[in-house]
Amino acid sequence: MNDPEAARRPLVLLPSSTTGPLRAVAKRVGIALLLLFAVVAAVYADRDGYRDSGDGRLSLLDAFYYATVTVSTTGYGDITPVGEGARFVNIVFITPVRVLFLIVLVGTTLEVLAERTREDWRKSRWRARVRDHIVVAGYGTKGRSAIKTLLSTGVERDSIVVVDPDPRVVAEAAEAGFVSIVGDATRSSVLKQAAVQRAREIVVASARDDTAVLITLTARQLNPHAGIQASVRESENAPLLRQSGADRVVTSSEAAGRLLGMSTSQPSVSEVIEDLLEQGSGLDLVSREVLAEEVGGSLGAVRQPVLAVVRDGRTLPFDHPECTVLEAGDRLIVVRSSPRLRAASKDKDKDGDGAGASRASGR
Repeated sequence: MNDPEAARRPLVLLPSSTTGPLRAVAKRVGIALLLLFAVVAAVYADRDGYRDSGDGRLSLLDAFYYATVTVSTTGYGDITPVGEGARFVNIVFITPVRVLFLIVLVGTTLEVLAERTREDWRKSRWRARVRDHIVVAGYGTKGRSAIKTLLSTGVERDSIVVVDPDPRVVAEAAEAGFVSIVGDATRSSVLKQAAVQRAREIVVASARDDTAVLITLTARQLNPHAGIQASVRESENAPLLRQSGADRVVTSSEAAGRLLGMSTSQPSVSEVIEDLLEQGSGLDLVSREVLAEEVGGSLGAVRQPVLAVVRDGRTLPFDHPECTVLEAGDRLIVVRSSPRLRAASKDKDKDGDGAGASRASGR
């Protein structure tokens, strides 16, 4: 009987560290089949040296039958080797194959059990150690993009936990190196498997707004202190998500629409915005603490362009009257070149210096 409760239990997949048990089983089954066919070939080649108690003749089917019952140590005795050559083959070839066949079967069982035990140990060890991690509920387009951005900003791969109801998607996430959980993130039992009660951030990237609300409610109930960043398709659902416990809500459909409008009227501005959204590609928006030498100075003295100042939990635009003088404890939202762009610029400068030196030496 199928257990509906068992079907709904979450399945934790850790990043693969060794060859999976299914691959090991398939490999050993292939070896066993090769051994079986080798015995069939040896028996059928000397079929006149065997006697069948039924009709006396040995067909190809009889050879398969004899090989099967012999290698598996069943041995009914209805087909027996009577010729000297057949008996010699049984001694020097079929008997060692039978022993090897049993070793393959026993080894397969032991390897599967060992792999399962090792995997259970890894899961229990992970649950005991994981904390201050980031849980991403939904591994669709939004979830993948959020994880890509997190990785580009320095977040470690092993500090991200993916939760998704699709086993195939979760398998992809596990192959990518993330701890992944198959299950419905609206259920508290699934989020507990992800240790959401010890997470520092929760990213809700569900494809449906109603699902996002339920995930946010459940996550906030389990962890009152974690930051919850949620995405919705329609802006009318954003207040409901905030009431459910989300700290910040991103409206995906309207954001895309605004970017499309910007692309139509001001394509250059749209390119810069897209560049800023993709961390590590060109220009990056970053938040950093104000430096000691910058305290008491103006925004104009900061080397990088400052777009906003975070002070006492408030985000103030760069032209706000309170931003005239920087204070200790401020955080600056600045624009800076990504490492990739800086490296490309340095290479270009080197090439330019080399070309200038060549021209100078030519003169």
